[in-house]
Amino acid sequence: MRHYPRPTLAREIARALQGNQIFGDAHNGLFLAAPRRTGKSTFLQEDLEPELERLGMVVVYVDLWADQRRDPGELIADAIGRELARHLGTVAKAAKAAGLQGVSLGGALQIDTSRIGRVDGITLTDALRTLHEHAKAPVVLIIDEAQHALTSEAGEAVMAALKSARDQMNSPGKVNLMLVMSGSDRDKLLRLVNSYSAPFYGSQIQRMPGLDRGFIDFVADLVEQQRPDLRPVDRDLLETAFAGFGRRPQFFMTALGEALSPMSSHECRFEVAVGAAAEQRQRDDEAQMASEFLALKPLERAVLWRLLAQGERFRPYDAEALRFYSDKTGGKVTTAKAQTALESLRQHTPSLVWKSARSEYAVEDAAMHRWYEKRVAEGTWPPTDDPGAE
Repeated sequence: MRHYPRPTLAREIARALQGNQIFGDAHNGLFLAAPRRTGKSTFLQEDLEPELERLGMVVVYVDLWADQRRDPGELIADAIGRELARHLGTVAKAAKAAGLQGVSLGGALQIDTSRIGRVDGITLTDALRTLHEHAKAPVVLIIDEAQHALTSEAGEAVMAALKSARDQMNSPGKVNLMLVMSGSDRDKLLRLVNSYSAPFYGSQIQRMPGLDRGFIDFVADLVEQQRPDLRPVDRDLLETAFAGFGRRPQFFMTALGEALSPMSSHECRFEVAVGAAAEQRQRDDEAQMASEFLALKPLERAVLWRLLAQGERFRPYDAEALRFYSDKTGGKVTTAKAQTALESLRQHTPSLVWKSARSEYAVEDAAMHRWYEKRVAEGTWPPTDDPGAE
């Protein structure tokens, strides 16, 4: 599958990052939220990064989900270290002239200038300023799945250090450090901006535009080029199917490939087959979430229910929450029991609950919120063990 380019969106974001929008605030940090598997990371790497480089900027990209076994602060350190390594000659000379021995990230992580990309050394601000001055270009740091940084103290320290670096390196009319933070869960990403203690308090979360009709036209054109016998492609049916897949291109393209396969057994138009696959995917996803919910112990179900219902207002151990758990389980629930259930949800495979370093909680997969809200609206919450009651 060829990449579907979105150059217009990339140019608009690049313009905003440079502070060229009268009422925009992206130059102070751009925070983009988009559901997982909807093309966010592909856009950042295949469209936005090349556009920024075309404009002469130094781009550092890091995906905090790339290796979940490692501390997110270390992943950010390594990404900056690798970019510094590309400028090793001038950076090493500049650091030596300035009397700098290494690079420290937020007081928690360090990169020695003689061991770029490893732990040891100068402040993050000095590292980024050195990179900017000797690359003779603005620096853009793109952190994908940025909310994951909040799961460790080192990650939080790096975020605070990045805010400090931004404040020191930028001035009115001059943007030398641009920050792009993306996340697949808006509620988690909000924790970077929505409280006085948040490192980027006051910034706004922007919903990243999803793939639109242009993507469907792009796909339909490819089909018509490769399979003239299928002209004209029913683009409306394909768009409906794409929406049924939650506008997730990976699942959509898999279904499309199966429908167009010469080994396909369907007797209808391929667009209809893709639509049927989308409906089946929805049923499978919802059945999987219901199955996972029902497989939990009663108290775990109650805790997860409370989290789904409360969202950002979730307080796991207050008196109201304990009464809720007791009501749903039919027995007295203590704080200790609730703690055990919540930890079990975090350790579940796959994890059902996310926890920040500040003990803030959210469901791990935002799709579960949508599933919960749909069932509440339909009057079918909570799921039951009796299929006939569904």
